[in-house]
Amino acid sequence: MIAKLTGTIDKILDNALIIDVNGVGYLVYASSTTLRKIGGKGANVSIMIETHVREDHIHLYGFADAQEKEWFQILCTVQGVGTKVALAILSINEPSDLIMSIAAGDKAVVQQADGVGPKLATRIITELKEKAAKMSLGGPSPSDAQSGAQSGASLGNGGDVSAQIGGHGMAQDAVSALVNLGYGQTEAFKAIREILSNDNAPSDVGTLIREGLKALSGGK
Repeated sequence: MIAKLTGTIDKILDNALIIDVNGVGYLVYASSTTLRKIGGKGANVSIMIETHVREDHIHLYGFADAQEKEWFQILCTVQGVGTKVALAILSINEPSDLIMSIAAGDKAVVQQADGVGPKLATRIITELKEKAAKMSLGGPSPSDAQSGAQSGASLGNGGDVSAQIGGHGMAQDAVSALVNLGYGQTEAFKAIREILSNDNAPSDVGTLIREGLKALSGGK
């Protein structure tokens, strides 16, 4: 199996590139995110590879970093998400931003990807939301999360941040309130997450909402 390719970029296509490795050209499919990072024709490149072998083809998928490769693998575990759709999803945002959007339950962001309709977006959010919430709160890497590993980020009042955000506690109520006030779901989630990560985090939803509003308005 090919796990990595190092060579010279021979050509950049819409959703792929050709890498010249000692005179052999490898066609590697990649997200727009990776294609933006690796440079243009003639540039030297070292890229991580996911090899898919089927009866009728061998396809190579390339990634600029390990996080994008792991999220490609995670997305492909969702029913209805094939390699093409996974790359489309990874093309709309950096993996770190995508994790935040999924953790926030922001279906609108996922639906921006080609081939993702409302039903599939809902399935992706439902199946990956808890995992993404743990990762977005300083939890395990994608590979660790897949094996069930957990890490402990704590609230100032002794609660668990990932449980508060991912579940139906005070933080979720605060995020919902901010969304109802017109803020985006992802940005509201991010603001509440950052507030709850502080040692002096609020212990009631009213204060948490006020702190969230302050953060989202630039501290005014």
